[in-house]
Amino acid sequence: MIGVLGGTFDPVHFGHLRIALELYQDLGLEQVRFIPCARPPHRQPPRATAGQRLQMLALAIAGEPAFVLDDREYHRPGPSYMVDTLASLRDEWGSQPLCLIVGSDAFDGLDAWHQWHRLVDLAHLVVAHRPGWRLCREQGVGRHLSARFVDRPQALRQAPAGRVLPWPVSQLAISASAIRALVGAGKSPRYLLPDGVWHYIKQHDLYG
Repeated sequence: MIGVLGGTFDPVHFGHLRIALELYQDLGLEQVRFIPCARPPHRQPPRATAGQRLQMLALAIAGEPAFVLDDREYHRPGPSYMVDTLASLRDEWGSQPLCLIVGSDAFDGLDAWHQWHRLVDLAHLVVAHRPGWRLCREQGVGRHLSARFVDRPQALRQAPAGRVLPWPVSQLAISASAIRALVGAGKSPRYLLPDGVWHYIKQHDLYG
C-alpha cells in the first residue's frame, strides 16, 4: 500500500512528519509520498514558492527511506487538484492500494474539493485524527460515505480504493501559520520543524 500526503507544506514541520511516520508503521505502508500542492485552487498562494517548498521537504525527509518526495504537481500546469494527482498515481501504480491521508478537519470539508466524489474511487481515505475524536457518520461527508467505513487497516489491502479508515495519531499542536508568524516576529521556530528546514528558511530569508 502507498500512502499519499498532500498539502502546501509552507513550511513542512514535525506535525506532518510524525503523522506520516505513525501511519507508515501502523498501516504497514510501503511508502508515504509527500506531494506539495503547487498551485492551491481554494486559498491564497503560499508564501514560499513551489520550488522552495519542494527543497524544504527534501531536507525534512532526508534519511527516512520510507518517505518519498513527489513533485508531479510542480510540473503539471493549472490548479493543483488532488483528484488529478490521484488519477496520475493510479495510472502509475495500477491496482496497488493507494491511501490518501487527510486530517479530520479536511475530511469534514471534503465536499468543497474539486470532484470530491471521485477521490474515493481512486484511493482509500485514511482520516488521521486525535485520540478520542469520533467521526460523524450521520451528516455531511460522513453520511455520504457511511457504507465505505472500515475499522481495520487490513481491509484496505483487499481493494485498490474505495474505503474510509479513521485512525488515531499523535497530533502535535504545530501549524505552518504559527511558524510563519514566529519568523515574521523575529523569533525562532526551532524544535517545531527539522533544523535543516529552519536553516533553509534563514538562508533564503523566508517568512520575514
